[in-house]
Amino acid sequence: MKAFEMTGIVDEKGQLVLDNLLEIHTFSRVKVIILVPEEESEIAPDDTPIEEIKASLRRALQEAKEGKTRPLSELWERIEDE
Repeated sequence: MKAFEMTGIVDEKGQLVLDNLLEIHTFSRVKVIILVPEEESEIAPDDTPIEEIKASLRRALQEAKEGKTRPLSELWERIEDE
């Protein structure tokens, strides 16, 4: 069984409306598990536009191809300093 995670809402009719389309290309029954937050802050959809994410990944891949990388230890040090 494959798992997909995404956010959505339950509308006034009690129907589930997903925030994005599922990338499933076969017609089949599915099993759905609904997690309802006790507080609104528990589920915050990622508000970064998809095109911005794609552009960032393209830049990172290009930098890696050009050898513009940093040692992993340096990255951990920067994370720990924040």
